[in-house]
Amino acid sequence: MGVVWPKAILLTIPLAILLGGLLPLRRGWRALLGLLGGWALALLLSLFVPSGLLAYLISFSIMASIFAVHALGLNIQWGYTGLFNIGISGFFAIGAFISALFTTAMPKGPIAAYAQQAFGLEMPFLLGVLAAAVASGVIAFLIGIPTLRLREDYLAIATIGIAEIIRLIFQNERWLANGPQPLRGIPQPLHCLVENPSCSWLPGPLRAFLSPLQPRDYIYFYLVVVVLFVVFVYLAIERAIRSPWGRVLRAIREEEAAAAMSGKNIFSFKMQSLVLGAMIMGIGGALYAHYMVSIDYSHFDPLYATFIIWVMLMLGGSGNNKGAILGAFVIWGVWLGSTFITDWMKPLLAAISPALPARSPYIRYLLIAVLLELILLFRPQGLLGEEKIVSQLIGRE
Repeated sequence: MGVVWPKAILLTIPLAILLGGLLPLRRGWRALLGLLGGWALALLLSLFVPSGLLAYLISFSIMASIFAVHALGLNIQWGYTGLFNIGISGFFAIGAFISALFTTAMPKGPIAAYAQQAFGLEMPFLLGVLAAAVASGVIAFLIGIPTLRLREDYLAIATIGIAEIIRLIFQNERWLANGPQPLRGIPQPLHCLVENPSCSWLPGPLRAFLSPLQPRDYIYFYLVVVVLFVVFVYLAIERAIRSPWGRVLRAIREEEAAAAMSGKNIFSFKMQSLVLGAMIMGIGGALYAHYMVSIDYSHFDPLYATFIIWVMLMLGGSGNNKGAILGAFVIWGVWLGSTFITDWMKPLLAAISPALPARSPYIRYLLIAVLLELILLFRPQGLLGEEKIVSQLIGRE
């Protein structure tokens, strides 16, 4: 029972947020019942669900939440403004590598001579995330200067080109990220919570309460970190999109000429949307890096780090922030589930040709592509669809 209580406490926070968001009650009652229900559900999961299965579900939730941050960033650009950004993988990689370089230590000994890494600043986690957001925003600003005054397809061409350039830079430049070798040793925030001895600055009773946790239990804490980032980004976007600024973005998406005739600076608003969305994607990249601990250029393949995020937004509902989060969880579940399908098909593929089993992972992309086609044909508005009324004065539909 000793290890159950710390796990249940940590699980209470994300579960309370989930239940509080789903309950159709007033804000105060939602908070109270969400907290009580989250605590009860967390305790039941900790007591009765096998630890291996529970760890798998938490890892699934962490990754889905990270992709939800990216989907929220894309929703600002495409869902609300109509900016066709197909270079998400570039901002994903910038966020991951910049945060990693800001928080890791400089390589020492023989590894330093081989790695030729230019810097490792050993900064705190939050400063690494902030640096990731700022760097992504700067790159987006530079991309937007020559493209946002042109047609939308120029932005698409520029973003996909820049994303591939960024990936190749991280692949080949040893002074920046060890070249083709993985960038290892990325610190995890407050990992000392599950180390012995625990964080020395924590009060004694709290250290005693957390002491039963093992390093493998760190995912419970990191789930709380990621969920809090998702909630913060979601609430910030909701507040912004229900303001006059957000309504201008929707006006630009629907009819740019009419918005310009109303005296709005179209270029300025498009740039704000592009930069803000890219900064959110940079935050998602930073969260990914600190979860994976080791990253390299192969993590940011366009099929994995751009295409899937587009499918998440399309499935959940473009122009709906809750839909973006829902789509991230559903598609990530499909993505993981397709692993079992490809494993099941390997004997069949081997019977057809010995070379086919090596290509079975690409079947996963085929399944996602077919799912996207089905969404566009039968449910183009997504699972939740766009909210038609977003003004705080009028209320929601």
